[in-house]
Amino acid sequence: MRPVIPYVTAALLFGLGVYGVLRRRNAVLVLMAVELMLNAVNLVLVTADTTVKAVLPHSGQVFALFVIVLAAAEIGVGLAIVLQLYRLRASVTVDDVPLAEPAPPVAAAPAEQPNAQGAVR
Repeated sequence: MRPVIPYVTAALLFGLGVYGVLRRRNAVLVLMAVELMLNAVNLVLVTADTTVKAVLPHSGQVFALFVIVLAAAEIGVGLAIVLQLYRLRASVTVDDVPLAEPAPPVAAAPAEQPNAQGAVR
């Protein structure tokens, strides 16, 4: 088997995923782009496992299974964050998410009180 076609396909998938992460504003589409990148890595791992004789047999396929488990966990946590963001903001636009901590509320200045002589300080 010629490994050039799967490697080029994986490079195109990874490039498309990077483009999606950098250009998209919707959080769900960003998660989909990350999934494209992880699937490109899986394709490289399985292709390398079938074409290169490794010390450990089927090691690329085992690593691909670990990447699939990692992707499932990432989607679970990511979708939970996106749903909470939608509940709070009614939008899943990534540009609107505040990255800094909110400023503490400023205490109101105490009302001016007259002193014993009746003068206001």
